[in-house]
Amino acid sequence: MTQALKFLAFDTSTDMMSVALSNGQQTWHHHGVGGANASAQLIPTVHALLSQAQLQLSELTALVVGQGPGSFTGLRTACAVAQGLALGANLKIIPVDSLKAVAEDARQSLAPAQDWHIASVMDARMSEVYVGVYAWHAAISQWTSVQPLQVGPPEAMAAQLSRLKLHQLVLAGNGFEVYKERFPLQQFETSGVPIRSITAVPHALALLRLAPALWADQQAIAPEGVQPLYIRDKVAQTTAERDAIKLANANANANANASTFTSTPPQA
Repeated sequence: MTQALKFLAFDTSTDMMSVALSNGQQTWHHHGVGGANASAQLIPTVHALLSQAQLQLSELTALVVGQGPGSFTGLRTACAVAQGLALGANLKIIPVDSLKAVAEDARQSLAPAQDWHIASVMDARMSEVYVGVYAWHAAISQWTSVQPLQVGPPEAMAAQLSRLKLHQLVLAGNGFEVYKERFPLQQFETSGVPIRSITAVPHALALLRLAPALWADQQAIAPEGVQPLYIRDKVAQTTAERDAIKLANANANANANASTFTSTPPQA
């Protein structure tokens, strides 16, 4: 009899902390506030789920960690905790890009037997968004990456995505909501049909669904090889950069307000 795969997965790349545990088809999960709390709450939450499942860390097949992109502090927390737990229990780690987890989270609300292109668009702060584009192949139940992960202004990322002209495109994440005025969904419409957008997050349950295929594909690595996937190297903006962004936003708002007024020529 084949032994059931057992995975512990967690992601702290956003303001949420998501942790999940599987034993075959049975799962346990916690999804709550993360951010600054993640460094203090992640390990106790892991132990609580292990206790609920009556499992020891050493009994697991592997750990699965969302390696980013996302919050710099959150990524360092997740990778450091994964390394510590894995080293102590002699386990390997499956690192997964968090934007793929967002795409997988969104896919659960779509027709399962259909192929999809899903673009994950997540708020990257600093007036930018992270973008990852993936293709879901229903016949083989596998994901492939369509293009390298990107970060940039919402307008530029939206324009780049629209130029790809992908079939069955779905937008997933939160970036298009955070930057509604700067990430216009109308440009993705085809024949007047609105683009489908799904609010999604890098949920640990999504990581668990990805884990078996990644494990079979030998994507698990030694703990010391796990590193945060930053995409963007800068942690914060300078004062001058913040002032420039405020000025640009103020000018954009002024232009938008001006465009709402039209003049009527005087009647002869």
